[in-house]
Amino acid sequence: MSANMSGSGSAPCRFAHYFVICGIDNETGLEPDALAALYQWPLLSLIPIPFLSAGENFDQSPLKRTFKSKVLAHYPKNIECNPFDQDAVNMLCMPKGLSFRTQRDSRTPQFHSFLITREDGSRTYGFVHTFYEEVTSPQICSAMQTLHQMHQADMDSLASSLDEVESPSSQGGRRSCGCSGEGYDSVRDTLYVSKAMCLITPMPFMHSCKGFLSQVHRAVISHQPPPLPLESYIYNILYEVPLPPPGRSLKFHGVYEPILCQRPGVGELPLADFPLSEAFQLLGVENLVQIFTCVLLEMQILLYSQDYQRLMVVAEGITTLLFPFQWQHVYVPILPASLLHFLDAPVPYLMGLQSKEGTDRSKLELPQEANLCFVDIDNHCIELPEEFPQFPNKTEFIQELSEVLLSFGLSPEGGNTSPDPAVSMQTSTLEKELKSTSLSELVDDRRNGNLGGEALDVLELLQGNPTLERLQALAKRTGVKVARLEALVAGQKAVGEESVGGRSPAEEEELRNAKLNVQLREVFAARFATMFADYESFVIQNSPDLESWLTNREQMHNFDKASFLSDQPEPYLPFLSHFIETQMFATFIDNKIMSQWEEKEPLLRVFDGRIEKARLYNVRAPSLRSSVYQKCTFLKESAQAIEQRLRKIDHTAIHPHLLDMKIGQGKYQQGFFPKLQADVLASGPTNNKWSNRTCSTQRRVDRHRQQNDHLVLDNELKEKYMQEARNLGKNLRQPKLSDLSPAVIAQTNWKFVEGLLKECKMKTKRMLVEKMGREAVELGHGEANITGLEENTLIASLCDLLERIWSHGLQVKQGKSALWSHLLHYQRITLLLLIFCLSSSSFLFRLLRHIQNMGEIKTDVGRARALIRLSLEKKLLSQHLKQLLSNQALTKKLYKRYAFLRCEEEKEQFLFHLLSLNAVDYFCFTSVFTTIMIPYRAVIIPIKKLSNAMTTSNPWLCVSGELGDSGILQITKNVLEMTFDCQNLGKLTTVQLGHDNSGLLAKWLVDCVMVRNEITGHTYKFPCGRWLGKGVDDGSLERVLIGEFVVPCSDDDGGRGTKTPPLQRSPSQIRRIKPTTVQIQESIGEAVNNIIKHFHKPEKERGSLTVLLCGEGGLVWALEQFFHHGFRSARIFQKNVFVWDFYETPEPLDLNCESFCRYVNAINTMPRNIGKDGKFQLLVCLGARDRMLPQWLPLLAECSVITRMYEENALLRDKLTVSSLVAVLETLHDFPITLESSLTKSVEL
Repeated sequence: MSANMSGSGSAPCRFAHYFVICGIDNETGLEPDALAALYQWPLLSLIPIPFLSAGENFDQSPLKRTFKSKVLAHYPKNIECNPFDQDAVNMLCMPKGLSFRTQRDSRTPQFHSFLITREDGSRTYGFVHTFYEEVTSPQICSAMQTLHQMHQADMDSLASSLDEVESPSSQGGRRSCGCSGEGYDSVRDTLYVSKAMCLITPMPFMHSCKGFLSQVHRAVISHQPPPLPLESYIYNILYEVPLPPPGRSLKFHGVYEPILCQRPGVGELPLADFPLSEAFQLLGVENLVQIFTCVLLEMQILLYSQDYQRLMVVAEGITTLLFPFQWQHVYVPILPASLLHFLDAPVPYLMGLQSKEGTDRSKLELPQEANLCFVDIDNHCIELPEEFPQFPNKTEFIQELSEVLLSFGLSPEGGNTSPDPAVSMQTSTLEKELKSTSLSELVDDRRNGNLGGEALDVLELLQGNPTLERLQALAKRTGVKVARLEALVAGQKAVGEESVGGRSPAEEEELRNAKLNVQLREVFAARFATMFADYESFVIQNSPDLESWLTNREQMHNFDKASFLSDQPEPYLPFLSHFIETQMFATFIDNKIMSQWEEKEPLLRVFDGRIEKARLYNVRAPSLRSSVYQKCTFLKESAQAIEQRLRKIDHTAIHPHLLDMKIGQGKYQQGFFPKLQADVLASGPTNNKWSNRTCSTQRRVDRHRQQNDHLVLDNELKEKYMQEARNLGKNLRQPKLSDLSPAVIAQTNWKFVEGLLKECKMKTKRMLVEKMGREAVELGHGEANITGLEENTLIASLCDLLERIWSHGLQVKQGKSALWSHLLHYQRITLLLLIFCLSSSSFLFRLLRHIQNMGEIKTDVGRARALIRLSLEKKLLSQHLKQLLSNQALTKKLYKRYAFLRCEEEKEQFLFHLLSLNAVDYFCFTSVFTTIMIPYRAVIIPIKKLSNAMTTSNPWLCVSGELGDSGILQITKNVLEMTFDCQNLGKLTTVQLGHDNSGLLAKWLVDCVMVRNEITGHTYKFPCGRWLGKGVDDGSLERVLIGEFVVPCSDDDGGRGTKTPPLQRSPSQIRRIKPTTVQIQESIGEAVNNIIKHFHKPEKERGSLTVLLCGEGGLVWALEQFFHHGFRSARIFQKNVFVWDFYETPEPLDLNCESFCRYVNAINTMPRNIGKDGKFQLLVCLGARDRMLPQWLPLLAECSVITRMYEENALLRDKLTVSSLVAVLETLHDFPITLESSLTKSVEL
């Protein structure tokens, strides 16, 4: 059988696919590795790869330099399901290339693992044992000595050239830094070079592979040759050791000791063999939860450590904890030196970078850091992005994880822990005992787990035949013994019992780690099961078949995000609103929808099973969401399943045995890995029972799939749709390691450009559609499908996208924010042009000065995001960025040719997508930067009639917004315009305008007040149209005016052709058309409904209650219409009559309501002169706040004065109407009405 055929049939069922040896090629000799030198100098990561010469690290001692390694051998040559990628395996086995040592240096073997992610998202795992082997080639030893002599000569020449400019002391210091202690002499020293053994497997059985490779290395360095040639053990693990079936355990034999592995069952959490305890000890619980949150939100995560295995353990540990979600973006736990340019990727990634001993973090310049989570594993510290929502119930979550760790004797704070010396002594003694036991087992073929070929066949035949079983039972009843069968059964039981009892401390430690792993994972899984217990209720499934769903995937909403968020506890919202926008959540929902036509994805099947099981124990209505923390209830059950499998072995693999090998080859030589006989390792056995059995099962599955092919889409069509429907970077989950030509790198960057443009299109479309949907609701159409929290999440996501676009293809990194760095370059150039009068100040230049003057914003990332939000609020984002990019010379200076910002066509489309956002109004700057000081300008516009435009009194005003008020601001007499600085007031709601009634011209007829936010440019108009002065109008000296938002059209604000409908405004005194009774009743109902809707919105989105109470169409205005209906008035000399006149009638109201009289007296006696309409407004507001209006109305309707002051048909005299009005007003009692201080000040109750 050929090598290819050996892999194609049984490879999917084999424990290991390849055994690989990497090291130095004695024929090609020493080849400097320029790419691996980047690991020595991380700062060179920004230098384009083609410009690095092979001698970049020639200033180092030859023993410290990096040289190219090669794959010396791999077995088998290739298998169909997992083609061997020689370049990728070589890079990942020895990421830094070859390293040399002498007898003076430490040569401790090292273990690390890696993975290769294929385009379809599947993974192949590699486990590497690196050791040092003596160099026996005279040519290589001679070459190393020559390199050392050349290096020493260069150092001496450099030192002599510095003699003239340095002091003697510094010269001595310079010479003392030479390499005499690190030198190499071929006569005096013994030279060693690194070599790596690697197992490539389809599943992450880390402990088993580590144990096997360690035993092979022990056989190489042992004084005695191994019991069998190494080929026997390698052949056994490649071809004779199967994957354990789901829910089963397996024992196979290494060189000296048995090795155990187990695989979770169908309903359990998937296999994860990397030790989570190590990840928690390296980082601590709190740090790991923070990193976990960054991964969930799909930020850029860079792991940093000297140890490859630490990088792999942390990366695999975190991604394992994501269940039931999966990381969908670039995933490279160990980043080879040749791929350091991939840190420039403008997409979410999870990558690991090896640090050099003594390297300072501050010197590590990364292409982009605005959205980066930097994890320094060795120093147990992390750097988090600035805008970072916390994981729900974070404190309780950390507490539960800490309890699990403490139950296993581990500290939640983390830190390196050294093993107990006593335990180490016991383990080493035990290893010797196990070695002797294993050697004795080699002699007895009955104890290799198979009872010998014939015996096993007899036992299986007898135990599987019901007729023979009945004969055996009959024989027992008659006293006849079947000795042969009983002996076989007894022998099998004895082997089983032996596997249960007498476990070594090492095996107990493995069991302990496995139980800790699964319990920690269960805690994480339980959090998701709690948060997404009802997610199925919000999945939108509106496609009749899979083909139509895949075709229309991008145009469809698959998940009702707004309803889902409204059903969640308030503390969960900041995190969940971001998380449901991620690609991993979208893929999870896609898999859920596809499960109605196809078999469920394994992770989804397990997760849905968990939710169903939880519902059996805890039935909960979706509307009763609670933020009370619920602990995991599966810890004991999951640990028991692990323990049961490891304590009782289900399967035992065939024991290693002698092969048909050529005599004389592969002779044992201590300390040297032998040259293996390739012919015996090229193919596996043809009569292996488990292989044949598994292959037949596979063939049945293939036939079944072929029969159903006509029922589903063609695989290529389906893959095409899914590629476009899912994440943009799916093809880039891991870059190709086998081809790193400039053309491939350029193609990769082009994919990034296309992905960024598509992402921009999707984000702007989502922002536009959702926002326009909400504004349609304000106009009375449809239902809102976006909340303020969602809106803020989408804008934060846009800020992140812009940072990634500006970080792509940078020539030189400057600061954490690439966008802000570009803006500063633009500002300097503009300033120079202004100095030499070559240009005028642009609006973007002035905006930058505004942002820089905001002392509350401390970082470059914060300033960049502030500018994005401010430009978006001003509807100038596209215009500002276009202006920034108009300086092409600056762009070429800052960015490489392949950068997104230098792709003209894509850049134009990008700016066009941003321009579409001008169609809606955003307050994303005003609502986020709430503590900054903002300059405002207020203009009072009087009605220019006769001399009414002037007044001799001293006017004042007070501006109020959703975030506070300005306080009383005195206005200079006869000056109708003023500017003032005030902490951000948010959206402006009211202006309180008045004067002190001094001088001869104390009466003032005001048309309106205009207030402008000088930073955002938002202008608000506060209509008045009434007098302020005693003896005119209602005698008011001050009025509360309600604002409306207006959008000025100036030269700077070009391209802003849209306008949001105005808010309610101040009610006008002129009422030319009397409303009908039906209109009055409807207006009251509408005013009350608006107040109720106000309180049903999230607290941060409610806006101003004053507008709903006092504005046009508000409660005060509606009740005023009610009291005016049927009101009698003499109207002598056209004198206006006000509602307050009813309460100030000369005849007593003979009310039996002490509270009403108290409120009226308090309003009449207060020092403020707010006029009759103002008093009525205040009375209604106080009555609504204190829930008194339903009590007052019946009493007013029963007064004797009412018959003389109201017509017979007045609504106030209709008892049925009054009672219905009381019922409507009582609905406000369920809500806490809070009044602005501008309304209630000076009122003493």
